[in-house]
Amino acid sequence: MAEKLGILVSSDKHLDYIINLTDAAYDKGKEVEIFFTGQGVLLTQSEDFSKLVGKAKMSLCDQSFRALGLEGDVPGFGFKDFATQAKNAEIIKTSDRYLVF
Repeated sequence: MAEKLGILVSSDKHLDYIINLTDAAYDKGKEVEIFFTGQGVLLTQSEDFSKLVGKAKMSLCDQSFRALGLEGDVPGFGFKDFATQAKNAEIIKTSDRYLVF
């Protein structure tokens, strides 16, 4: 079983670092799971955000998404990927390493 890297993104900065880190982990065969919350959900609106699709399992805080006035589809996200903070807790519990941006 591949090691799992969990990433919490609560800032609307550093998308380039998140993409590069995800690429590196993916290339080494690591499983990557990312949870976007707070201002971090704003990164879903960036053109570069699609570079994460297919390289990480992603979910976001539905409450943060709506509170910031966002709506509509997000590349790489299905209905069930709009989650609560319980999803973040699950990622923490199941990850070998956990980073926060």
